[in-house]
Amino acid sequence: MSSVDLIRHGRIAELRLDNPARMNAFAAGMLAQLARHLELIGQDAALAAVMLTAAGDRAFCTGADINGWGDLGPAEFARHWVRDGHRVFDRLARLGKPTIAVLNGHAFGGGLELAAACDLRVMASGASLALPEAGIGIVPGWSGTQRLMRLMPEAMVKEMALFGQRIGADRALACGFVSAVGDDPRALALALLDRALSLSPRAVEISKAMIHAAQGEDRGAMVEALGSAAIAASADRNEGIAAFREKRKPQFSGQ
Repeated sequence: MSSVDLIRHGRIAELRLDNPARMNAFAAGMLAQLARHLELIGQDAALAAVMLTAAGDRAFCTGADINGWGDLGPAEFARHWVRDGHRVFDRLARLGKPTIAVLNGHAFGGGLELAAACDLRVMASGASLALPEAGIGIVPGWSGTQRLMRLMPEAMVKEMALFGQRIGADRALACGFVSAVGDDPRALALALLDRALSLSPRAVEISKAMIHAAQGEDRGAMVEALGSAAIAASADRNEGIAAFREKRKPQFSGQ
């Protein structure tokens, strides 16, 4: 069986990829499960942070299981498999709570792209990163050539995508793609999350939105969301709603 499990640890939501027999590759249904969990986490005010983990110790995730997409036609592959992955990964990237990917093992292809959608990454010393798609005649499809380019040097992305090179933990740390490397990446993540839980959830959410707007992550929606939040606290907004309900002309104060 393959699944994405949601496990609650107090205010921390753990999302665990569970398909160790296939090195935690995304099998059929796992994208939809991840999407449902992200929706629940986004709506649950009791959850303040997210830790993305994987079963076993061989791999974090080796991407999309070829059995899930290998027989798809060009239109279905592009319109559904690729687009569905983008929608889910974008949902993770734009979650208004801090997220950390725990790379307990190798992160290849879609697994690397999934990790890139988190705010931070911590990595096991012996793990490596790769974009192996060209080796089977395809290209990165879940933001490997887009979001990853904002997080890694161009030459490093090209090493993986164009030359089939793997990037080790030390190089990933040196370029800033991962925040910490060690033999127990889960413990590293929990230490970071413990600090995050002591901060104001609302301030963290808005800070994340502003940082994402600066780097171009859903900039238009971020600007409108921040503007809407500001106007929602105004006296004019309350007056406008009251006037609409009372069927009268509003008397705006500019406050």
